[in-house]
Amino acid sequence: MPVNGQIKIVTLKVNGKDVSARADQTILQVCRENEVFIPTLCHLEGLSNIGACRLCMVEVAGQKKLLPACTTTVNEGMEITTTTDRLGHYRRMILELIFSERNHTCSVCVSNNYCELQFLSQKLGIDHIRVPYRFPKFNVDASHPYFVLDHNRCILCTRCVRVCDEIEGAHVWDVSGRGIQARVITELNQPWGSAETCTQCGKCVNVCPVGALSDKGRSVAENKKRSEFLPYLTQRRREKI
Repeated sequence: MPVNGQIKIVTLKVNGKDVSARADQTILQVCRENEVFIPTLCHLEGLSNIGACRLCMVEVAGQKKLLPACTTTVNEGMEITTTTDRLGHYRRMILELIFSERNHTCSVCVSNNYCELQFLSQKLGIDHIRVPYRFPKFNVDASHPYFVLDHNRCILCTRCVRVCDEIEGAHVWDVSGRGIQARVITELNQPWGSAETCTQCGKCVNVCPVGALSDKGRSVAENKKRSEFLPYLTQRRREKI
């Protein structure tokens, strides 16, 4: 947030520690710069933030409700707490609900050991869930010549939607339906293989955190994730605009 051509710097506290930050930064950015862990699934550097997964919620002094770290900008004197019993309970509940809504069985999943959902579950101590599994039966879209979409493993983080729109500029993906019936779709719910706007770039596959999108004929472990290129592409796209 420039003031007279200069970037305004604010001071705040994160878990009782004094830190400084630019006034246009989010809580999540500041915490990551200071090596403070905050879980998230929908956030990815280089893409817009939508606060969908709600895992990055933090406590801010003076606020009764929890605030999403990825979409909340910092203020002078803000006091942020990222680890409390309340936050731990809240985050574990979210992960349990994510597991229950689709078919995530790590021991037999092809994404085992290569899954951000699994990593966060281990990090937060999830070894079982306390709500009934829904076990919805979704189709697997293998109509594309190079890629596969398994709706049964999708967590609706919308990374694929945003990278296709904001980086590739094709906007092949979108979200259809509500609640447990919500799912990502291509071109008004047409099979992925018939999507004329798909550039076959594979960016959506590269940013998928759980392997719901994958390359044909290759295991998830063989898929080389290249999400580190997104900040660069985002900057280049802004320069052209």
